[in-house]
Amino acid sequence: MSDISFGRARRHVLGLGCERGTLPAEVLALAIAALDAAGIAAAELAAIASIESRRHEPAILAVAAHFSVPVVFFDAPRLEEETPRLKNPSAKVFARVGCHGVAEAAALAAAGPDAELAVAKIKSAHATAAVARSGLQKA
Repeated sequence: MSDISFGRARRHVLGLGCERGTLPAEVLALAIAALDAAGIAAAELAAIASIESRRHEPAILAVAAHFSVPVVFFDAPRLEEETPRLKNPSAKVFARVGCHGVAEAAALAAAGPDAELAVAKIKSAHATAAVARSGLQKA
């Protein structure tokens, strides 16, 4: 959470997962859909979060640049710690990347221990997104 600045206006983290090489337009459209589903404006977004193996993925970096927010990455063991809080844990995802979810887990991990999912995982053809709301109330 060190790169994330939470406040009253920016309390949400967008978790993203995608297949390698997913087009930025697809991930951005999914990100916008997730924010719409949460009923939040882009100005309420504090950060983007994902799994470490996507640190250099152009689509995820493009979404962070689009919203002008930092992007944070977590390794699979850290994301696996979030499994009890996931709405949609997946054995298939665990078999592929070593944790039971990327989008939901990354959003929760970045938003903190008191965070809750504002939007559970939604999917496009090649990506996933979820939104977590930080429990922090400080300005």
